[in-house]
Amino acid sequence: MVRTPLTPEERRRGERLGELLRLARGPRSMVAVAASAGISAETLRKIETGRAPTPAFFTVAALAGALGLTMDDLLARCTAEPVDPAGPADRAEPPAEAGALPLIA
Repeated sequence: MVRTPLTPEERRRGERLGELLRLARGPRSMVAVAASAGISAETLRKIETGRAPTPAFFTVAALAGALGLTMDDLLARCTAEPVDPAGPADRAEPPAEAGALPLIA
């Protein structure tokens, strides 16, 4: 079976997912988080590094649960348009909630 090549946006979305998971994992070991999610550490490594930019839904759901994230959190952060840090100064950003993860650009 031949896979259709990923679009640049699909690759960027996979990279944002990997970055979000790394940030959410924090100081916890990759092995511990992977075991908690019921996946291999190698699978988590591939997702975090962007080498597996389109992981299976249930893999992502298991990782979200292990990291205390909701699927809505992941969807919002992985599909959000990148924020231009040099954007207009009059565009007010809402204050970050305590313990909230930063938006992945």
